[in-house]
Amino acid sequence: MPQQDFTLPMHYVRQIADLLRALGTDVPAWLAKSGLSESDLLDAQRAASFDVAYRLIVDALSCSGERALGLLVGERLVVNTHGILGYAAMNSGTLRQALDLFERYIGVRTNLVAVSHEVQGAEVRVQFQEPIPLGDIQRTVLEAIVLTVKNVLDYITMGSRHVQWVAFPFAQPDYSELATDMLGCEVRYGQTWAGFTIPAEVLDQPLTMADAATFAQAAAICERELDKVQQNASLANKVRRIMLEKQNGFPSLQVTARLFHLTPRTLHRRLQDEGTSYKEILESVRHKLAVAHLTAGHLSVQEIAYTLGYTDMANFRRAFKRWEGVAPSGYRQK
Repeated sequence: MPQQDFTLPMHYVRQIADLLRALGTDVPAWLAKSGLSESDLLDAQRAASFDVAYRLIVDALSCSGERALGLLVGERLVVNTHGILGYAAMNSGTLRQALDLFERYIGVRTNLVAVSHEVQGAEVRVQFQEPIPLGDIQRTVLEAIVLTVKNVLDYITMGSRHVQWVAFPFAQPDYSELATDMLGCEVRYGQTWAGFTIPAEVLDQPLTMADAATFAQAAAICERELDKVQQNASLANKVRRIMLEKQNGFPSLQVTARLFHLTPRTLHRRLQDEGTSYKEILESVRHKLAVAHLTAGHLSVQEIAYTLGYTDMANFRRAFKRWEGVAPSGYRQK
C-alpha cells in the first residue's frame, strides 16, 4: 500500500530524538536504522514518510524501553512548536475557532491523524481519526497528539483546563497513573474513539489572547500551506483518503471519478500511471482496516466483514487469508 503521502515533519522527529537523548539512548544509531542522520533533523523542508516514521517510532520504543514515549513527546510539543498553526491557535477568538482551525489545517503539520469535533448535548467531543491504520504505533501517536492539542487549548484558555475527560481506543497501559497526571483529567481506555470532551458552554466564550487581524493573517498562511500539501499528494492517495473517510460504504469507481471531476476511464488511466488501480487501492484499504478492527477487538468477524462491504463471509475469509496467511478468527486469537 503506497503511503508516501502520509508523513511526519522532521521537526517532530527531532523532538523524539531530543527526548531519546535525554533518556540516554544512542540517537545516531537509532536514526541509522531508518537511513537517517542527525543532519537530516535540521532540514525544515523534509518529512519522514509513513514507513520511515513507523520504523522510527517502533525503534524508539524498543531502544528506550519507555512505554509512555508518546506522552513524554506530547509534553514537549508546546504551542510555539507547531509553526504557523500554533501561532494562529494562539490568536483564536474562541475555542470553537481554534477547533475549526485544527480540523481544517492539521494537515499543514502532519496528516497521520485527522481532527473533528461535534457538539453532543452539553459536551463537545473532539475526535482524532487515523486516515490510515497506525498499527503498532497507534498508542504512541495518539497519546502524543491528544496531549499536544489539549496543551494548546489549555494555553490559549490561560490554564482553565476545560477538558473533562480523555478517551483512548486501546487497553489501559501499566503507566495509566502517569497518563492521568500528565493529561490532568480522567482518562478512559478501551473506548471506540480517541480524543477528549469539553463543556459546550465554553465553546464560544471570548479568549483573552484573541487578535482577529493576526488570526486572519495566520489562517491565510495555513490555507496556502495546505494547498501546497494537497497539490503534492498523489491521486492514488487522494482516492485512498476518500475510501477511509467513507469506510462504512466505499464509493464505486464511477462515484469516485465523479468526486474528482473525472470520467471513470480517465481516473483508471491516471491511477495506472501511478502504478496502481481503483481495485488495488480498495483491496489495500480493506486489508488495513480489517487488521485494525481485528486488533481493536470491538467488532465481531461478521461485523467487520459487513463494515468492509463483504456480503458473503466466505469471500471475506478468503480475502483475509490471502492477505495474512490465516483466517480472521485465527489472526484475532494470535
